[in-house]
Amino acid sequence: MRRQVKDRIAFLFLGETLLIPHLYPIVEALSEASDVPLDLWVSTSAHEAMLSAWLPSLARANARIRRAPGFRGVPEGSVTLDLPAKLPMLARLVPHLLRTRVAVCAEQTSLWLPTLLPLPCRFVKTSHGVGSMSARDDRRRRSPWLTLVPSERERQTYLDRGFAPDRIVATGYVKSAFRQRSQRQLPFAEQRPILLYTPHWQAHRSSWPRWGAEIVRMLADQRRWNVILAPHQRLVENAPEVRAVLGAVAGLPHVHVDLDSFAMIDGSYTAAADIYLGDTSSQVIEFLARPRPCVFLDAQGADWRDNPSYAQWTCGEVVEDLDGLLPVLARAEERHPHYRDVQQAFARSSLGDTGTVAPARAAAAILGALRGVLPASAGGTP
Repeated sequence: MRRQVKDRIAFLFLGETLLIPHLYPIVEALSEASDVPLDLWVSTSAHEAMLSAWLPSLARANARIRRAPGFRGVPEGSVTLDLPAKLPMLARLVPHLLRTRVAVCAEQTSLWLPTLLPLPCRFVKTSHGVGSMSARDDRRRRSPWLTLVPSERERQTYLDRGFAPDRIVATGYVKSAFRQRSQRQLPFAEQRPILLYTPHWQAHRSSWPRWGAEIVRMLADQRRWNVILAPHQRLVENAPEVRAVLGAVAGLPHVHVDLDSFAMIDGSYTAAADIYLGDTSSQVIEFLARPRPCVFLDAQGADWRDNPSYAQWTCGEVVEDLDGLLPVLARAEERHPHYRDVQQAFARSSLGDTGTVAPARAAAAILGALRGVLPASAGGTP
């Protein structure tokens, strides 16, 4: 007997908890716009605990949390997790998705399902980051029924690769509307400007393997800035030495180390910092939604000038020799007026709208997918 496909939307909260702020504002917008049932599939008890705390605030009681096959209990309070194996979990989800009309995800692993299987479920992929180095050529990128991106600039990168224009929708930056930010009170002993160091998690793109430990030592030894060391969640998971290196300076009064709390991924630290130090992480673009001084680290000796993959490095000085790091940081505030207009233009073109309309646009596109209707205009944000 053929299973009946129901007007139901599945949200796949199966990957790292850093994906939650990119998905949950759309859940809220859908609850305001429609009473269609929403299944929030979660892979761990950490996902379950956070979403459970927020569901009572939805406009309608039309969302329920469902434990994905292979669901795993994890230590309470941590967001850096040993996740269940994703592919077996996805395979066991297939019977449920056969009865679901639309599935929404924010990561590429889930896209193996529509890539490999002729599912009746229409997949909608929403971006979980933005930046010039995104892997848009992966064949899984072509399998969603609809792809939501933040900006027209980002949309154009897909059109340049031959994607169908009516399948790529610019909504604005969904995470900007995430309301559950931790907004921790930072425990610094003295009032100083705050510096955030955020190395990328992939070794071939990151300053961490070659320079990370020395940068941590340099920042620990200085007293000009209060320092936040809250690296990308996947760096903590993939580079075991990170805990030891950062743990050695965690007790200093001007250093705040965070390797486990939700604040490291919900935007709290990019909002709190006065100066950004990083390499190729897209977190800098969130930071530049409110332009502030930036310094970039070229630990790989990249041929980055006039390379569109490094477009964000036009927004601040680039350090190519670690001996020059502290002097560059020291003059970053003074030199910021030289970069402010570049930063504003880059953030606007990369993020699109950073207000509250992005989740509503995404929700409207998803409700269209429920009916099999593509947006009348796939564009819509600057």
